[in-house]
Amino acid sequence: MDPDVWNEQVALGYDESSAHMYRPEVLGPTVDFLERRAGQGPALEFAVGTGRVALPLSARGMRVAGIEKSEPMARELARKPGGRDVVVTVGDMTTCRAPGTFSLVYLVYNAITCLLTQDEQVACFRNAARHLEPGGRFVIEVFVPELQRLPPGETARPFHVGEHHVGFDTYDLVNQQVVSHHYTIVDARGGSTFRSPHRYVWPSELDLMAKLAGLDLAERWADWDEAPFIASSRSHVSVWQKPGGRPAER
Repeated sequence: MDPDVWNEQVALGYDESSAHMYRPEVLGPTVDFLERRAGQGPALEFAVGTGRVALPLSARGMRVAGIEKSEPMARELARKPGGRDVVVTVGDMTTCRAPGTFSLVYLVYNAITCLLTQDEQVACFRNAARHLEPGGRFVIEVFVPELQRLPPGETARPFHVGEHHVGFDTYDLVNQQVVSHHYTIVDARGGSTFRSPHRYVWPSELDLMAKLAGLDLAERWADWDEAPFIASSRSHVSVWQKPGGRPAER
């Protein structure tokens, strides 16, 4: 994961640029889903960022911790009301250890793809398993690669065209890489650009990573509202469970 992407400038504007992810119809089902999977136990968010999900979970009385590689993002979280209640360990989610064990470890909003190699993604699963109590769950929200939507021979596809923002992805199909390009018009005097690299990953590939980490697939949905995952689904929320402990609950 490239730490320079998530710098001070990006951290300061992150919540505004991701405002649509804070809408109640988006955030509410996310928090509800994760709270149910955590049961009565503590939760750990990998790539906790500025606390979009961790803070409302904490506000419900859950003990929530986080791992975050970007110090500017972690500082933004700490500045928010309740931010000090989420104990953040600064480090790489592939290797960093947070104190204690957890009934839930989770990664949201495509954060697994910020790890740019298969080895790093495998290491992330193994690190999640190390943090989990027996019977604990690892939850990931991530997009399904949209290669079927690419015209033959093309490597770029727009994902948003608006009055003040244009975004498109460029694909490297050989190396399973995608770069998201964002061009935002701030005012009449200029705008800003932001590029973030990702490694796209298939659901079946994630399941194999989970098996290598000793986790079993327990659930897969198309979204946080638990719509069925089907061939045309553009994203998925998947749950893997560590053997032992209490039986699965939903």
